[in-house]
Amino acid sequence: MSRPRFIGLLLALITLLAYGPVAHNHFVVYDDGEYVTDNSMVLNGLTWAGIKWAFTTGHASNWHPLTWLSHMTDCELFGPNAGAHHAVNMLWHTANTVLLFVLLLRLTDRRPAARPGTAFPPAGNLWPSAFVAALFAWHPLHVESVAWISERKDVLSTFFALLTLLAYVKAAPHATGHGSRSYVFALIFFALGLMAKPMLVTLPFVMLLLDYWPLGRMPDFGFRISESKTATGPASQLSTFSRLLFEKWPFFFLAAVSCVVTYLAQRHGEAVMTIQQLPLDLRMENALISYERYLARAFWPLDLAVFYPLTIHLSWYKAMTATAVGLLGGITWLAWRIRRPCPYLLVGWLWFLGTLVPVIGLVQVGSAAMADRYSYFPLIGVFIAVTFGFRDLANRFKFPKAAVAAAAVLILAACLVLTEKQVRYWYDSESLFAHTLAITQDNYNARIDYGVALEQKGRLAEALAQYEEAERLSPENSQAHYDTGNLLLKMGRLPEALSELQQAVQISPQKPLMHNCLGIVFTELGRFDEAEKEFKETERLDPAYAWMHFEMAKLRLKQGRDAGAIDEFREALRLEPDNYQILTYVAHVLAADENPQGRDGRSALALAAKANALTGSSQPLVLDALGMACAETGDFTNALELTQRAFDIANAGRLKGLEPLQQRLELYKKHQPWRESFLFTKPPPEKLPKN
Repeated sequence: MSRPRFIGLLLALITLLAYGPVAHNHFVVYDDGEYVTDNSMVLNGLTWAGIKWAFTTGHASNWHPLTWLSHMTDCELFGPNAGAHHAVNMLWHTANTVLLFVLLLRLTDRRPAARPGTAFPPAGNLWPSAFVAALFAWHPLHVESVAWISERKDVLSTFFALLTLLAYVKAAPHATGHGSRSYVFALIFFALGLMAKPMLVTLPFVMLLLDYWPLGRMPDFGFRISESKTATGPASQLSTFSRLLFEKWPFFFLAAVSCVVTYLAQRHGEAVMTIQQLPLDLRMENALISYERYLARAFWPLDLAVFYPLTIHLSWYKAMTATAVGLLGGITWLAWRIRRPCPYLLVGWLWFLGTLVPVIGLVQVGSAAMADRYSYFPLIGVFIAVTFGFRDLANRFKFPKAAVAAAAVLILAACLVLTEKQVRYWYDSESLFAHTLAITQDNYNARIDYGVALEQKGRLAEALAQYEEAERLSPENSQAHYDTGNLLLKMGRLPEALSELQQAVQISPQKPLMHNCLGIVFTELGRFDEAEKEFKETERLDPAYAWMHFEMAKLRLKQGRDAGAIDEFREALRLEPDNYQILTYVAHVLAADENPQGRDGRSALALAAKANALTGSSQPLVLDALGMACAETGDFTNALELTQRAFDIANAGRLKGLEPLQQRLELYKKHQPWRESFLFTKPPPEKLPKN
């Protein structure tokens, strides 16, 4: 086996070992619901309807159909198995590591027509290329992109970005005679990368940087570049630059289209902050400071968090901005001044600065100041600049090779240790957000997500405390009020839930979810007219929102209008035919409704069987509904077996509400089906609003 192949294999194996623990991690509450666990289109796997949806939706405030198809493929192969989804992310990251190593070898092992006095990397680029790839693979700042299932778009888009650059290098005139075919492949890979994550819009500029170094196709403005050392005029230099720029016009065209589509998707999803919300001068300040922070974390990757809040305090931000301007300006000046002997410094630095532009906050999406995941591709530039710079420095001053090798090993070992530690924080939502809150201040978003994690584990009082703290930190945050109100509804504290949800709707009147939840509270209080008004507003804001019809159906049941309820249930299932939660509840109603007009045993059996197939016979509520349907159709043998299985699973999971299951088991033994009234019953006095 050749040495490069051996090193590539070693890089892959160590990367797999370093990230192996992610296969035991869980889904997290931050975006994983939108991308997988609560997304019925994705959970259904690869279907024609899902493929069409992937290419036409702006869900999650983005247009990235290839990312959706990737998640659908995982669900098709593994179902909602978090470990398998994590493992696929890990494999993509490993592939990116090997591709980067191959790209660097192909770039630096060439002999272009060099400019006189230009220090193109001499022989011996194998180990620097391997070191850059290893830094990329094992740097803790990249853990977020790998250990977070929702960031599939990061590892997937980088895979196609590296393929694009590999094809482009082959297409360059100095590389091979098969340029045109490779150029087409580069364009195809670039389009696929944009369909995975639009952050790649800056890739054509990276191609121009590679034209400068190491391809040697770019003129060095202001310097003599001909072998005869005669000055080449500005017109000739501009002509060469224009040719290289024009050569890439299809890439720039695709990038421009992607920018427009992405902006529209994010604006439609209300993810883009307005100038009124965050003025331009504050955006500029945050962008400069974020550049400085990314650079600092590249060299000192401690206290990494999943969410860095955008909290701009002018008193100290001005000083930090001045420091950032000085640092960034100084590095840029130095890289420009020594670009002839050390062109890789300028290329690597501009790679870093340029590829971060789409996410640096000039167009502010969301309320985060920065994010570790945004550095996944940009940091390659820093790694190249530092590694090749140190290599040349070591050669010039004749550092002992053993000392250089030892330093490299120690750096990579430190990265591996920190990466292993960072991966553990991503084990589940509780550990992730507990860590984030420990190292950040005034982080109301992390408070909300930590509260959701606690709520999912049944620790309702602790979750409520987190939501209330988030409200204190950000009183105008509608999500905090919504989560507080929704939890209070779950806890039966209806007056407080009503107050919180009314505040949420007042702050964000255009969010259908909040109107829907407010309608649920009104329904529970018996204020049906007000509930119906909220549900109709929900439908106006989002006609395709199935849960509105579901809740409207429950309202109709409470009113005794069972026929109207069935119509609403049917509309909910038309909009989301594979939503197992809706299927289960409708089956429950059709099997057990005390009103004979609302019962339909055969339909209940079909719906419950479908829900059971979708959940792999693992959900107690689904098994219970299927048991009710069997009993309604006279199949008490299966009704007993299914209900007993539901009881056993619920008991093993220490779930509450086992008494109804026991009651149903007793009835089925007597060959009696379960009956239940869905009519409204007035809540206890303590649950009623005080006048």
